[in-house]
Amino acid sequence: MTGSVLTGPMPTGRVLRWVLAYTCSVSGDSVYFVTLSWAATRQLGPGAAGAVLAAGATPRALLMLGGGVAADRYGPRRVLIGSDLVRCLLVLAAAAAAAAARDVHLWALLPLAVGFGIADALFMPAVGALPPLLVPPEQLARVQGMRVLGVRTANLAGPVLAGAALGSVGVAGAFGLAGVLFGASLVMLLMLRIPPVAAEAGAGLLGQFREGLRYVRHHTRLRRLVVVIALSELCFSGPVAAAAVLLVAERQWSGGPSAGSSARSAWAGP
Repeated sequence: MTGSVLTGPMPTGRVLRWVLAYTCSVSGDSVYFVTLSWAATRQLGPGAAGAVLAAGATPRALLMLGGGVAADRYGPRRVLIGSDLVRCLLVLAAAAAAAAARDVHLWALLPLAVGFGIADALFMPAVGALPPLLVPPEQLARVQGMRVLGVRTANLAGPVLAGAALGSVGVAGAFGLAGVLFGASLVMLLMLRIPPVAAEAGAGLLGQFREGLRYVRHHTRLRRLVVVIALSELCFSGPVAAAAVLLVAERQWSGGPSAGSSARSAWAGP
């Protein structure tokens, strides 16, 4: 049947741009988190690394629903562009600070983590809202399959790229690489053309946020699904993301070309 999920035409160029933008953004996320964990652990210890990661995860968890409200109100493309732009600027500023600083301080990493977490919370709901605007309903399954492939590719490639960057150009270069990936995602989103989306009228952002919470609370199955997803992320994704960096610190493996690199080399690179 023409246009079906299995036999329909190949996705259009704008679908491919969306998938590539999503893949680059998730890869940038992976590079950023590995680099942030590495920098905090090497300079401040595992306890500080946990505090930094928690500072970034808290606004992301609290504002994820708010990100969906913003996408509904202002349009997902605008929210995605804003999120990519903010994250790109944050990690490039971190790269510049890492190149110039002798030591990393907790007070410098905490604002970076919090700002990045806020921008990241806006990205995830908005990127999931774009496919219905790009393809007809019968093609959504194919597009979501491409999305999953992009996420899996990014989750595999991101840590590898982060490790290679940390080993060759240090933390400053790794943050710079994350900035390049976010910049590439931003360029593809700017090239993406979708039908205009009318902003939702009515209650303000806070009112819509409360309405979303009430909707989740009053639907048992949806509430259970949200709880399961939250617990799985809390118990698996966070510890796994930090475990590799903490293991490296415990075994005293080097992230640079020399195992005897100084504290400055670990922070700013060789």
